Amino acid sequence: MATPLQLINATTNDIPIIRNIAMVTWPAAYGAILTSGQIEFMLNMMYSEATLLHQMVSGEQQFILAWQAGKPIAFTGFGEVKKEPVVYKLHKLYVLPTVQKSGAGKTLLAAVKSISQAAGAEQLVLNVNRANNAKAFYLHQGFTVLEDMEVDIGQDFFMVDHVMGLAL
Repeated sequence: MATPLQLINATTNDIPIIRNIAMVTWPAAYGAILTSGQIEFMLNMMYSEATLLHQMVSGEQQFILAWQAGKPIAFTGFGEVKKEPVVYKLHKLYVLPTVQKSGAGKTLLAAVKSISQAAGAEQLVLNVNRANNAKAFYLHQGFTVLEDMEVDIGQDFFMVDHVMGLAL
């Protein structure tokens, strides 16, 4: 029997843990989809200590860490993006490659859905790279593709994503 997950609300003291999980997870998640240069650029942009600190302190994103057997194995970042009607966005959900398919992602997503619903959200949205295997996970969890988008993030790099949504 697997050791149960413990979910904790992350604080600014947990930024190094979040960064470490991202640094380990991203090459596995995106190595076959993006160039190493784009992965490095996006990690530096999205997971710098300053960026994560701003997201936490401003309330832009709330982070939850999943721990198992005394070790951090996954995290999520989410927050409100629209007031009328209330829409929350799942900005980040990453599980260490060694424990993927263990239920950690599903457990974190359930927590995000619950918190979003309690805050009055009518919809949960997310962006996922069109070639990312995680798309199948989100479809299985009831999300649908709402639209496709391409975002120029600088240095000739683009995010080529599906925007997916789930009614709450």
